[in-house]
Amino acid sequence: MIQFHKFKAAAVQTSPVFLNVDKTIVKAISFIKEARDNGAQLIAFPEVFVAGYPYWNWIMTPVQGSKWYEQLYKNSVAVTDESMKPIFQAAKDFNMHIVIGINERGDSYGEIYNTNLIIDNTGTLIGKHRKLVPTWAEKLTWTSGDGSSLKVYKTEIGPIGTLACGENTNTLARFTLLSQGELIHIANYISLPVAPPDYNMAEAIKIRAAAHSFEGKLFTIVSCSTISKEIMEVLKPDVPNIEELLTRKSSAFSGIIEPNGAVVGEPLIDEEGIVYADIDLEKCIQPKQMHDILGHYNRFDIFDLRVNTAPTRKITFIDNHEDFNKS
Repeated sequence: MIQFHKFKAAAVQTSPVFLNVDKTIVKAISFIKEARDNGAQLIAFPEVFVAGYPYWNWIMTPVQGSKWYEQLYKNSVAVTDESMKPIFQAAKDFNMHIVIGINERGDSYGEIYNTNLIIDNTGTLIGKHRKLVPTWAEKLTWTSGDGSSLKVYKTEIGPIGTLACGENTNTLARFTLLSQGELIHIANYISLPVAPPDYNMAEAIKIRAAAHSFEGKLFTIVSCSTISKEIMEVLKPDVPNIEELLTRKSSAFSGIIEPNGAVVGEPLIDEEGIVYADIDLEKCIQPKQMHDILGHYNRFDIFDLRVNTAPTRKITFIDNHEDFNKS
């Protein structure tokens, strides 16, 4: 008989220690320990939690923001960095599955990726997803990912997939994960008070999460960052009215969504903390009986989605030179 996993999940809503990798890792580990003490086996952290979001792209000119890009690059990380080892060790020590956003350093100085790491409870990095399309002003900072990271990862608590922020609106990306058997979706975001005046960011995040859960009949864990006073103080010399720009209410939502599209318990809106929920993957069966867009409720003789999963290659070296020294 199939064994359906039951476990407790945790979604963190907080701010990083802005542009400080080591202190942000320490903060993350404190949340991991707290979640473990409350019985969680999976914890989700916000988008680019290590170690900050490029808010200057939205509230400064590109020229003004240039120096801040430099600071972000200096505080971006590679998964092999010494500074990242404590987070992997914490996953093992606390028997915790972790999904956490980082600014991933590329090989070129103009290359940073918005990346989600998927770490299992043995402390092993089992996957990473690079945001496919930086949203709007984010294009000033991040390089686009590719289809090689559109994967679902099998773990002892169930199959996990993840998308960052706006790409949770990308129907084709979401279907690509669903088609690989995703039952646990991690959607992480940043608080964005500079959205248009009539745009309720918290409600928009909830709608996206509910849509994915309802369409795919799975659980979505949403983790969103907040904007701390520290972040505003750091940027204030360049933007004197920063409090006015970055303190609008209903800019952050963290919560857990069931396969029927409903929020489990009370979500966090704007406030810092951890949201918990009990996950029972058996609850995915009955909704799929009604509308399984991966099976009986689709027409694959009509629809044909093709996904390029090849990693992007910057250059291909071809040597067609004939060696005349050979006999």
